[in-house]
Amino acid sequence: MKELPYQAKAVIGRREMVTLPALNLTLCAKADTGARTSALHAEDIETFEHDGHPWVRFTTRGGGPASPPHEQRLPLHDRRRVTSSNGQSEWRYVIRTPMQLGELEFPVELTLTDRRDMRHPMLLGRRALRRLLVAPGAGFLHGEP
Repeated sequence: MKELPYQAKAVIGRREMVTLPALNLTLCAKADTGARTSALHAEDIETFEHDGHPWVRFTTRGGGPASPPHEQRLPLHDRRRVTSSNGQSEWRYVIRTPMQLGELEFPVELTLTDRRDMRHPMLLGRRALRRLLVAPGAGFLHGEP
């Protein structure tokens, strides 16, 4: 068996509680090694200019449709074409924000999309999972919901 080309920072389960401190949100995220980019549930997405720079405003919910809405305003990091698991391709806005996972804290890029019909409001893709190992048979290794 080959050795890993890097030292893993942590082992995570298929589902973990994460905190997005800049958004004042703690939510359940699903690790998805099949997705390149991470995604965050967002509704009512609008772009606007602030001090000559592009920003995005949106509403998100940390615990499903019944949870209270959180209005957010953040600098717009990028706009990318994303192909979803059903093969549909769409343009999505991208934000960059710190994420806490257990004792780890690192920046993460999140595409904004409506995930209200999905079980988890946030999906962690391969870019966010760099240097982490995923134990698919385990969950909440870094704290219970």
